[in-house]
Amino acid sequence: MISRVAQGTAAEDLALRYLEARGLALVTRNFRCRGGELDLILRDGGQLVFVEVRSRRSSQFGTPAESVTRSKQQRLLRAAAFYLQRHRLDLPCRFDVVAILQTAAEPQVEWIQDAFQLT
Repeated sequence: MISRVAQGTAAEDLALRYLEARGLALVTRNFRCRGGELDLILRDGGQLVFVEVRSRRSSQFGTPAESVTRSKQQRLLRAAAFYLQRHRLDLPCRFDVVAILQTAAEPQVEWIQDAFQLT
């Protein structure tokens, strides 16, 4: 059995390959600050995209996308605001979720663009 860290890294790798194949370009991975962590930060044209990667082996207790709770969204928003301030960026942004269901066969990837908004 692989560790949770290794499983998370593998899910992020899969999500990154998936998004790069669709034209997004990596800016940074695993940006950490006091308020939280941003899994992937990419560029989509002139837009900065903050991506939360969620992976589960089954949807018995909810889908991977459903695990991005309101409190998790708030942590992501704070971390993104810190990132933008630290790098002095004033770009249009969006928050995407890549939900990966790790089935016995091939992983199922769901890309939810603009999954939640700044409020």
